[in-house]
Amino acid sequence: MSLLTLAAFAATGAVPNDWAVLGACFALGLAAVLFIFFIQPDASDLAPHRSKLDQLLERRDTIYDNMRDLRFEYRAGKYSEGDYEAMKNSLELEAAQVLVEIDQVTESQTKRPRGPKTAAPSEGSR
Repeated sequence: MSLLTLAAFAATGAVPNDWAVLGACFALGLAAVLFIFFIQPDASDLAPHRSKLDQLLERRDTIYDNMRDLRFEYRAGKYSEGDYEAMKNSLELEAAQVLVEIDQVTESQTKRPRGPKTAAPSEGSR
């Protein structure tokens, strides 16, 4: 409040009781400062984003949805056969590239030996 406002209240004999409001504002400001500068984020907030495999699987599903929609729109007469074939070939090529990337990612995650299995010697043969 300004000094003129306080002087006006003092002259009329009415003194505002703003201490409660001032205290609440101060407490709110202090809580905001403490929250911003001193509260640490939860560990789940720091979790990594989606993996590369998740992104590729989502992309594959999107391409399949686009292919299905393209086929529906072609049958509905929205595209000529030439346009349909060009877009279909483009989507099929993109799908093939995504599938190759999915294979590469899953192969790198599960490195297994691909050599011939050796049979364990049987106990009956000596």
